[in-house]
Amino acid sequence: MSEPTDSVEQQLKQFICREVLRNPNYPLKTDEPLISGGLVDSHSLVQIAVFIEEAFGVMIPDTELTVENMDTMAAILD
Repeated sequence: MSEPTDSVEQQLKQFICREVLRNPNYPLKTDEPLISGGLVDSHSLVQIAVFIEEAFGVMIPDTELTVENMDTMAAILD
């Protein structure tokens, strides 16, 4: 990803809150569990992955769409 981390983090947070959680004002923290916390289901996880791929020009293999890799924004940004 060629953009500064803060910008990437902000864009990801905005997408998750607005498009996935349907609550643009949700106070999502970078270490808040998305999947294990029940905020995101498997369909939403794919939606997040597609957003990341399209917005930042990266490819996320299906095998990387795991709780370990995608459960928090911090894990996604790592």
